[in-house]
Amino acid sequence: MALIDLQDIRFAYPGQAPVLDGATLRLDAGQRLSLTGPNGAGKSTLLRITLGLQRPSSGTVTLFGKERREEADFHEVRRRIGLVFQDADDQLFCPTVAEDVAFGPLNLGKSRDEAIAIVDRVLGDLDLMHLKERITHKLSGGEKRLITLATVLAMDPEVLLLDEPTNALDTKNEARLLEILTALPQAILLVSHAPTFRAALAPEALELRDGRLVPV
Repeated sequence: MALIDLQDIRFAYPGQAPVLDGATLRLDAGQRLSLTGPNGAGKSTLLRITLGLQRPSSGTVTLFGKERREEADFHEVRRRIGLVFQDADDQLFCPTVAEDVAFGPLNLGKSRDEAIAIVDRVLGDLDLMHLKERITHKLSGGEKRLITLATVLAMDPEVLLLDEPTNALDTKNEARLLEILTALPQAILLVSHAPTFRAALAPEALELRDGRLVPV
């Protein structure tokens, strides 16, 4: 059973030509797949459609073996698929790092003590405990990017959607991020303009060209 199965997806922003015009994609358990293509090709749109944040004009979105159409269909999906946004500031909104990482588990119904234990585990696994009590908006761009990943991993998702995860990272932090992601068990769908990073993490690639996905 595919974790993500998008068939013949079509989507256009109002008054514009279609960005997706029959895009088809399948992601299986443990698979790591890169999406490439120029800016504006529709890669981020495809990730948002996968989570129900945007709706295709036609095509089918099947996730974990079930077709998803209505908003209610995606509530479960958003617990099982974690999206790391292109801009970390879109994802971090609590005063401190610990609160940001605890937010997801608390929303899933975890107790305060359980959430704190998850914060400590995830930050410890990522070697980020030194940032636990820091004020989030005072972090560097690279630190924010790593904390964004921590907030997603705290939800224990089965699939990771990564939208330009190396944005704002220096060479050292990019290497650290690659090390972290390579060791994870989750299936990964990666959007990245960094060819070396793509080749190391998700060498299997599809290119979004004229609204369709073609093997690279």
